[in-house]
Amino acid sequence: MTVEQQAAQGGTNGTTGTGRRRSRRDEILDIAVGLFAARGYHGVSMDNIGAAAGVTGPALYHHFANKEAMLAAALIPVSEGLLAGGRERAAGQSDDPRAVLESLIDFHVDFALAHPAVIALHLNELDRLPDEPRRTIRRLQRLYVEEWVNVLTVLHPGLPDGEARVLAHAAFGLMNSTPFLGGEVDRLRRAELLRGATLGALLARTDS
Repeated sequence: MTVEQQAAQGGTNGTTGTGRRRSRRDEILDIAVGLFAARGYHGVSMDNIGAAAGVTGPALYHHFANKEAMLAAALIPVSEGLLAGGRERAAGQSDDPRAVLESLIDFHVDFALAHPAVIALHLNELDRLPDEPRRTIRRLQRLYVEEWVNVLTVLHPGLPDGEARVLAHAAFGLMNSTPFLGGEVDRLRRAELLRGATLGALLARTDS
């Protein structure tokens, strides 16, 4: 199967997140994300995206002004969704920090396994964006990290915020490895392994 065929089947394997039927714009964006992740942002042209989506130039530009607009449209809602989901889980069992941590891990692992192409874009292509959308995404990411920091500092009394951020980013490194995982391990087992490794890392003693 070619990259274009894989992309046409949905680069993010995602949904709109609202339960509504996916629009043609959503479908084109999914294809663009898949191509960006497979070839790199600079390796994909608007013509490539149009060909993979089966649309002409004018129809493509009706939905997106350029590649930067596509990249922003893919990454900003993801960061918003991660923050909203993180806040929801942090508030759900606020009296039990371990349960909150496990819920956050489950949430992030499920996202990372469902959207490896988007994870790859975050890791490799964020700097391609203009200043304003890049700052927006960075701000949303920082707020999401703080949800984890809040839980970790309760779970590990005396842990400085800075060290908790180090642990949170280390956890993201584990969970965001999904673009690099092969298919030799089934999805359910991959989820179990990622959850277990992340929980073990974050529950480990932090004192020197």
